[in-house]
Amino acid sequence: MIYFDNSATTKPCDEVIRVINEDLTGENWGNPGSLHKLGMNAAKAYEQALSDCASCLSCRDDELIFTSCGTESANTAIFGYLKANPRKGKTVITTRTEHKCTLETMEELVRLGYDVRYISVGKNGKPDLDELRSVLDDQVALMCFTHVNNESGSILPLEKIMDIRKDIAPDAAIYLDCVQSLGKLEINLKSMGVDMASFSGHKIHGIKGVGLLYIRHGVKVSPYILGGGQQNNMRSGTQSLPLAASMAVAMKEAQKARAGAYEEVSRINAYLREELTKRKATVNSPADALPFVLNVAFRNFQSETMLHCLEMYDIYISTVSACSSKSKKTSYVLEAMGIDRSISSNSVRLSFSRYNTMDEARSFVEKIDQIYDLYEVNVR
Repeated sequence: MIYFDNSATTKPCDEVIRVINEDLTGENWGNPGSLHKLGMNAAKAYEQALSDCASCLSCRDDELIFTSCGTESANTAIFGYLKANPRKGKTVITTRTEHKCTLETMEELVRLGYDVRYISVGKNGKPDLDELRSVLDDQVALMCFTHVNNESGSILPLEKIMDIRKDIAPDAAIYLDCVQSLGKLEINLKSMGVDMASFSGHKIHGIKGVGLLYIRHGVKVSPYILGGGQQNNMRSGTQSLPLAASMAVAMKEAQKARAGAYEEVSRINAYLREELTKRKATVNSPADALPFVLNVAFRNFQSETMLHCLEMYDIYISTVSACSSKSKKTSYVLEAMGIDRSISSNSVRLSFSRYNTMDEARSFVEKIDQIYDLYEVNVR
């Protein structure tokens, strides 16, 4: 099997599976809120997991909240910030290439009476900074951006955006979706200066069902889930040590492997760009995109057709974001980037992890040639 769909989800690594089994079967399965020994053991281990996550992200322990996923983190950050800060204004800035968890939230904000301003993106997938300067003012309460786009791999010019904010509207908060950048780029929340950020465990060889929300110290956010007051009253509900520990281990393992993985995946990406271009495929990902994502259009093959052709060879890719794939529409991200529909309708996403190899990349190209030959498509 060749798995090139790591932006959708990743296979849990052995270390994550081990720590989950230990916490489920050992002496830490108690409720962290209980006052007896089992509860105290679980609470201590839970706090250690939180501290480990904070260390990986260069932030304070009390700035992190465990959530169920990146989507919950995004919803909590956006709705929670605006609810807690009504005097900041009712204007929000974002782009049309954000993840659905942000875009759907924007649509709800419009229904609630907010003014949502969408910044255009170029073919490189980056926001138009001149346009940002023109629409940013002291009425903007919040800006929402994605660190790495999950379909194109485009990397946000965060430092430039931070400079623009400083010059024009220093009180406007910034929420950053870091789901695809976690474990691939260095993330130092203290130096980045964002106010809120979201993360997900299953994108970094953790498991589904756990994420993180970062809220910078001093930033007010209303809780999304109410109840027993766990996690400093920000997310009520019994804390799950196995989920928290799995997130911490996944982050530590990703951090250890990050430099080597980046180098190897860069080689894989460069090889595929070159070989697929020779076969008249169109690469949609910009040249400076994160190498873990490669969006490419295969001439004369609709996206879903190529996906199922490769599946016959036990090769797995995706068409659009997994959260949008069942709608059978072309990518709204590529559309916003100005890519012609004739290309976007033939586009698929290859996404890599630290476990992918050059041998897999070579085999992938061989299978593409076989598919072309099978359907008698002359592209070389």
